[in-house]
Amino acid sequence: MLLPNIGISAMHMQLLPNDRVVIYDRTDFGTSNISLPKGKCRPKSKDCSAHSVEYDVASNSVRPLMVLSNFWCSSGSLMPDGSLTQTGGNADGALVVRTYKSCDTCDWQEIQNGLVQERWYATNHFLPDGRQIIIGGRRAFTYEFFPKTPDTQKAIDFPFLVQTNDPRIENNLYPFVFLIPDGNLFIFANNRAILFDYVKNQVVRTFPTIPGDEPRNYPSTGSAVLLPMRIVQGTVATVEVLVCGGAPGSAFRHAIKGIFDGALDTCGRITISDPDPRWVMETMPMARVMGDMLLLPNGNVLIINGGSAGTAGWECGRNPVLNPLIYQPGNPVGSRFVMQAPTTIPRMYHSTAILLRDGRVLVGGSNPHDKYEFTNVFYPTELSLEEFSPSYLDSTLSGLRPVIISPVNGATTMYGKQMVIKFAVSKNLNTSSVLVTMVAPSFNTHSFSMNQRLLVLHSGIPTIVRKSSNYQVTVTMPPSGNVAPKGNYILFVVHQDIPSEGIWIHIQ
Repeated sequence: MLLPNIGISAMHMQLLPNDRVVIYDRTDFGTSNISLPKGKCRPKSKDCSAHSVEYDVASNSVRPLMVLSNFWCSSGSLMPDGSLTQTGGNADGALVVRTYKSCDTCDWQEIQNGLVQERWYATNHFLPDGRQIIIGGRRAFTYEFFPKTPDTQKAIDFPFLVQTNDPRIENNLYPFVFLIPDGNLFIFANNRAILFDYVKNQVVRTFPTIPGDEPRNYPSTGSAVLLPMRIVQGTVATVEVLVCGGAPGSAFRHAIKGIFDGALDTCGRITISDPDPRWVMETMPMARVMGDMLLLPNGNVLIINGGSAGTAGWECGRNPVLNPLIYQPGNPVGSRFVMQAPTTIPRMYHSTAILLRDGRVLVGGSNPHDKYEFTNVFYPTELSLEEFSPSYLDSTLSGLRPVIISPVNGATTMYGKQMVIKFAVSKNLNTSSVLVTMVAPSFNTHSFSMNQRLLVLHSGIPTIVRKSSNYQVTVTMPPSGNVAPKGNYILFVVHQDIPSEGIWIHIQ
């Protein structure tokens, strides 16, 4: 346990390039457990408590922040300058754009009517030109961009969201969106996926429906990742997406009547770079709905949080899944899942998880209720933060763990540029098992980590630094913004599947 009480339930989280984490829930949950500083209260409100905090990883402490409008079930993206741009929400927040630039006294800034259409349960993705695209939301079958330009002042119709909308259930909110190296967007909603050219507003390709035809998006909430992309001589040859968990199409209707259908226990994996892509199905050790999928620095996938029955929504989930899973994408089918030791804290609807620079995973949230509820309910509101430590952090492996010497944290680089990385390993180095990876920090809410991507950089063979016991390896930065949109990434040296502590780098 890191902190038993941060004052709010961690419904949304974003790691910032100074190793602080913005966390928030909603402004109409009731009075939180942390007060705004210096006796402040929100204008026209008797609620003088905070509904957003900044968590400092180094000091393991939180600072309350003030937000004016309701950012419940909203979306966001880290911008190239390291600030968070967060969009939409509910009621008075549905059209609002909010920005947060971290410092010891910084607070949220709000742009009223920053959006063209109300965005609630939408998905954001950063783009190569520094903007973000905002897709969908409840009753919003469109997309738009932020910041606005003279050519992008309107919301653009997106029929795919109409086609994937289940009447009175939806099952296509928080669509899974990934920018791929050809510059198009892979978009998955409900049980279907397309490749979309957002510049020309054209569907480039329609993929097969995922086998079983069951929904994977809110409220039948599964999760998805763009699997690690390996760059070889400036090219990414293979692009794969993994979608796991969810709930049967009838599950939400049943859950609101008190009948809790079992969650899905399948994952679908598709190589979208193939000329004729097909889903390959795999079975997880346990069923899971509302789980979070995170890319770890060594290229494995963590599946954590959630339940094994019901759906997302107030009081709609049951049977917490306490055991995380590690999915090893490089292993053969049938030997990819490894069960981890269980937590003791149920993390149900409105729980979150993000990767930290030191390789730990920050886990928080869980509030399946319309207000803060701490007694006489299934799964009381959870205000704690805990850490999940992957097995690569085991102290017995410290001799194999690289330590990056240079460049220093916060280094700046450019597309296609070579970078020499110096690092130390106290035990003998296996030069054939060294990787250098880059991870984009994601915006996590409702079981989906927006903007998440991991790149395996093209590198040479590590060599010993002259007159030293240290090593160096030369890597080539990604070739373009389609592969790695400009901005902040965490760079890791990985040795025998054991990552170093990362360093922040900035691609400009």
